[in-house]
Amino acid sequence: MTNNNAFSYQLRVYYEDTDAGGIVYYANYLKFAERARTEWLRALGINQSFFLEQKLGFVVRKVEMDNKASAKLDDLLTITTTITNLKKASLVFSQAIANQHGDVLCNVSVLVASVNLERAKPCAIPEQILGALHSAR
Repeated sequence: MTNNNAFSYQLRVYYEDTDAGGIVYYANYLKFAERARTEWLRALGINQSFFLEQKLGFVVRKVEMDNKASAKLDDLLTITTTITNLKKASLVFSQAIANQHGDVLCNVSVLVASVNLERAKPCAIPEQILGALHSAR
């Protein structure tokens, strides 16, 4: 779902996401955020497998995560994603993970770079992707 240039993605916390106490393991917030970014790109018509075939990849260069509270088994989480910075070869996603009560549990900022996978070097984001990303801002 897209609303006011933000994308929202929901997921349920399963047993496999938690530790023995039923609390979400911290690294899983990064997985949840990754799923939300991927689904947003898919909703924009950006098929990552097509670009991998073209030897283009998007790699995480930097992550900042601020854990405020814990999600628990069976919680319904909403991950809201926005683009806060878009350059020729990189972009920054800002993401908030909230529970079903609207409490923000975690904030994530992710710097993603466009890379030519054959040369392992940064490259410009293709125009068709850049256009879709600009329209989503």
